[in-house]
Amino acid sequence: MNSVKNIFQEKSQDLLSIFFTAGFPKLDDTTKIIAELGSSGVDFIEVGLPYSDPLADGPTIQHSSSVALNNGMNLDVIFEQLMAIKDTNKTPLVLMGYLNQIIKYGEHEFCQKVKECGIDTVIIPDLPMIEYENHYNELFDSYGITNVFLITPHTSEERIRKIDSLTNAFIYVVASASITGAKGEISQQQIDYFNRINAMNLQSKLIVGFGISDNKTFTTACTHMNGAIIGSAFIKELGKNGVDNISTFISGIKN
Repeated sequence: MNSVKNIFQEKSQDLLSIFFTAGFPKLDDTTKIIAELGSSGVDFIEVGLPYSDPLADGPTIQHSSSVALNNGMNLDVIFEQLMAIKDTNKTPLVLMGYLNQIIKYGEHEFCQKVKECGIDTVIIPDLPMIEYENHYNELFDSYGITNVFLITPHTSEERIRKIDSLTNAFIYVVASASITGAKGEISQQQIDYFNRINAMNLQSKLIVGFGISDNKTFTTACTHMNGAIIGSAFIKELGKNGVDNISTFISGIKN
């Protein structure tokens, strides 16, 4: 069974996922961050693959990618770091990156490395549905990899139901039609959007991302969805305090 889906068998509500950019703030912080997040009770972790031209990321994550790339981070280094903790890390990992990174690295080579690292879930925001259906579905499946699709307030019901039928981990519910980063409190318009998705009675778990930044927004999101993802707020924390305050940050989100 997919490692993230397996988590959902044990816990169906108030799931917390944390996103961070590999290689930020320092090149060798990746494994330390994963260890600290795991011991702090995070349910699953998104490891961002730093990229020079992201489509969905706001200024905070863009900055972290620039720093990571300047630190010397690349896919080979990321895979080496993840291999080093394969046998000790118990928290499911999800890789989040962009399609061009896979193509440039080599599709089969990328998938083989992901598999060797013990990872079975990826998020590729700019992977077109038709390309997934015609090619990447079969490719990923041959390596035991599951792709996570994103939906937004503008995604049609037809497309959402199609995504639901193709989902084996969870659907990433983008909270607003915008890039990543804190937006303040969750609005009534967003709650109406969450309720509309819930009324569709989808088979997949629903995890909210984009704009979830603190206990209040996390709690509100979890009232309507199965859980939430925090990225930019955590990266700001890393930029301010490094890896030394992670457990306190997570405790503040959960409590």
